[in-house]
Amino acid sequence: MTEPLKFLVVDPLAGVQTFARQLLQGQGFTADSILCCADPDSALAQGLLFKPDFLITDWFPKSSLTGLRLFQRLKEVQPRLHLSLLSFDVSPAHELEAEAHGAHFLLKKPFTAEQLKAQMARSLEALAKNSPGLHGQVRDVMSQARQSRPMPRVDLPVIPPQPVIKPGDSVRYNGQRHVAQYVVHRPGETVVQLKGVPALIPLDKLQPL
Repeated sequence: MTEPLKFLVVDPLAGVQTFARQLLQGQGFTADSILCCADPDSALAQGLLFKPDFLITDWFPKSSLTGLRLFQRLKEVQPRLHLSLLSFDVSPAHELEAEAHGAHFLLKKPFTAEQLKAQMARSLEALAKNSPGLHGQVRDVMSQARQSRPMPRVDLPVIPPQPVIKPGDSVRYNGQRHVAQYVVHRPGETVVQLKGVPALIPLDKLQPL
């Protein structure tokens, strides 16, 4: 039996992550086949175990681990990994670099939810057409979604305000000072891995310092 197609969404904006998840679930993919992260370091740590089939990531131009480097690292454990990119800065050079890495699309920020939906639809159709091993799964999932599920709203969801915590930030937890190591967005919640603390801590349990 073919394993479910898995998606990794990496973007610092919670609204982008949430809409991408809703969009994919609206196409029929299950919640546990979609992993969202806010930064490339968290995405690499989680992605090496998750082994996604499709990476949707911000370019992260100022990070030592850019979106393209993240793609290259993850491709070491998942050779069939597909790529799509999001970026505030899109130049002809960026477009050439994205094309050289085989990206399905490079979408300029800020974009509308409708634009992201259209790009993802084209990417999934390309997967179904050009990847023999995934053709049946993508076709069946999208067919079932069209028959039984309404398409998600095209408006980006309203995200309740939460503390903004990034890897390396100091936080207070249970009265003690800690340092955030990874930030991971899962279905319905955001959790943080603290240095030296094995458990994943819900974001609302932490106080930024």
